[in-house]
Amino acid sequence: MTVLSDIPETMTIPIRARGPLSLLVLGRLSDDGDEPAAGEESLVLAQELVSGSRDLVHDDDVQLSLFLLYASHYGSLPGIDADREWDGELLGIRRVLEDAFEADLRERVVVPESPDPNAADVAEALFALTGQDGGPSLARFIARRADAGQAREFLVHRSIYTLREADPHSWAIPRLTGRAKAALVEIQSDEYGGGRPERVHAELFAKAMRGAGLDDAYGAYVDSVPAVTLASMNTMSLFGLNRRLLGAIVGHLAAFEMTSSIPSRFYSQGLSRLGFGTDVTDYYDEHVEADAVHEQIAGHDLAGALAEDRPELLPDILFGAAACLAADGWVAERILGCWEAGVSSLRGDGERSAS
Repeated sequence: MTVLSDIPETMTIPIRARGPLSLLVLGRLSDDGDEPAAGEESLVLAQELVSGSRDLVHDDDVQLSLFLLYASHYGSLPGIDADREWDGELLGIRRVLEDAFEADLRERVVVPESPDPNAADVAEALFALTGQDGGPSLARFIARRADAGQAREFLVHRSIYTLREADPHSWAIPRLTGRAKAALVEIQSDEYGGGRPERVHAELFAKAMRGAGLDDAYGAYVDSVPAVTLASMNTMSLFGLNRRLLGAIVGHLAAFEMTSSIPSRFYSQGLSRLGFGTDVTDYYDEHVEADAVHEQIAGHDLAGALAEDRPELLPDILFGAAACLAADGWVAERILGCWEAGVSSLRGDGERSAS
């Protein structure tokens, strides 16, 4: 068992380790280069961790380590040494974790049969996939039953992605060409405010966090969220940062946009019911309208066009879309399961000490 107090006092990344590998990664990301690399020992540790894990999606040490390694590329956390972005030891660890995580996703996620690789059929298949009943709805719970504390918990979970909204999908821009590239840039332009900094979706969410009395600094709640919430973000980063998974990140975005508009209406209704003001609901109101348009662009002009131009990517487009739905579903199961049991969906002191 890792003793969390063993983290060096000089640690500048404001996140606590959840096991031996995340402790190593934290130290390597934040040191000034004076400490020698662990070399093969770190790879052995990573390999032992993934081979011995009973559930990678819910493994705190695996998911936090992978999240931290991806954060180095985003530059999203304070205290990460920029020179560590291409550190060979860290890249080796990341490869071990990524290979295991991707294999786990491909085993877990049910992918529909591929349609003909034309835009109309691909869009139809994606709308059929995202239109399936996924079980209990987190959005409807927020709209009708959640209390104010649960609503804030929901925002905390969402902050892990939404304070960096659109960034994982933007890695695909330089890898696309033609119609698909134009479609992605059109979607992302809206995500980044269309030239208006105050309308950047991540900034709208930051405003919602502040309005709900929460910390809007990215990473402020990493310690509070369970592994499955980190896994949802890691799924996007895995797809976005690996060029060979271009189809998967495009499919992920398509499913993400297709499942945003209606839930956003429920979230806004629930937050309003609980007395939160427009500074909190504005983010969701924006998505009711914007994503109703984005879903059409993402289905036809992005995913559909890419499948037409590069049919070999169609299986991964569908895999990415199905993985998006699955990862969101796992997070919703955690949240709703805890709430139905009358407990918080965030990590408690017991979980932290057991890491």
